Amino acid sequence: MLGVSEFRQMKRSGQAISMVTVYDAAFARMAEAAGIDMLLVGDSAANVMLGLDRTAAITMEAMCLFTNAVKRGAPNSYIVCDMPFGSDAEPKIAVQNAERLIEAGANAVKIEGLPLNSLKALREKEIDIIGHLGLLPQTAKSFKQVGKSEEEAEKIFAEAKILDSLLPCAIVLEHIPSELGKKISQAINTPTIGIGAGKETNGQVLVMHDILKMHPFKLPPFAKNFANFWEAGVNAFSDYKKWTSEK
Repeated sequence: MLGVSEFRQMKRSGQAISMVTVYDAAFARMAEAAGIDMLLVGDSAANVMLGLDRTAAITMEAMCLFTNAVKRGAPNSYIVCDMPFGSDAEPKIAVQNAERLIEAGANAVKIEGLPLNSLKALREKEIDIIGHLGLLPQTAKSFKQVGKSEEEAEKIFAEAKILDSLLPCAIVLEHIPSELGKKISQAINTPTIGIGAGKETNGQVLVMHDILKMHPFKLPPFAKNFANFWEAGVNAFSDYKKWTSEK
């Protein structure tokens, strides 16, 4: 299994890191078979799996359940789990919740923003962390690109430098200008994983349901389809319905 040192070596050697969100055993098994480097149990499960409006609506119990399922499907993969909204509000609470996710099967936890005391508490407990800067879905009021102004860009860059000092496994950079993604990636030792942050980051992450087109909705501007499970699924169910009517 890959780990923190291996991901840092991949950055140094210029080898791209692949990350994909998965939420259950079946698709985790598929991602592991494909050799995906990191599996992310994202709080986007709130939207794509539970039909909720906001990622912030998902609970710790649900994240533990999804993480455990992914671990059963991909026991040999490096699994990252999102800390749900509010679960890292205080250092003691953050450690308790991170330990629950580790026990459920995660190798590392991902935290949005820079709750510095909580991040430090996790590292003191030798819990692997992944940062998440730029657009922060848990608290965002708009899903437009961030970091376009000089002030915003400087803030995100400074946060990346602080995170880098904590020796995280990686830092996710979401929906920022490609120039900023490149600048951060070149300035820190930690691998960067981009989602709408340009091609100069050290890796990429996308939501499984976008990669496989498992829905009829418009994709985010930075997402890409590699299959059309929606069309194939609707056709299959339609064929099944016809088959059930055959005499």
